[in-house]
Amino acid sequence: MTGHSEVEILLVEDNPSDVELTLRALKARNLANQVFVARDGAEALEFFFGDQGHPLREIGVTPRVILLDLKLPKVDGLEVLRRLKGDERTRRLPVVVLTSSKEEPDIAAAYRLAPTAKSSSRWTSRRSRATSPTSD
Repeated sequence: MTGHSEVEILLVEDNPSDVELTLRALKARNLANQVFVARDGAEALEFFFGDQGHPLREIGVTPRVILLDLKLPKVDGLEVLRRLKGDERTRRLPVVVLTSSKEEPDIAAAYRLAPTAKSSSRWTSRRSRATSPTSD
């Protein structure tokens, strides 16, 4: 990183409106210098574990944080989280779980996989809140 506000973020999100909203919010906080977007769970797993070298991985780019939607096509967010936390190379990467799901089992499963993960529920009013099951 060359600048204090330069952050490498992997945003795993299939909804184009949510991608745009997230990018705008990050840019407003000067955190959007290097944001990489995966449009589904399979693309996120390919970024980290794919047999075919991902162009960003080949040049040594590793996200410092992952913003992960739980409801994704191809491979759901819980499986992505399971794979990330189950591999020594990615186990320590911080993950912020994004979900509009009101299903407690989804959220509980995310916390079991990554007990220090943060969960952020997107609301239609475009406000969000962050919660954590652990005290910080």
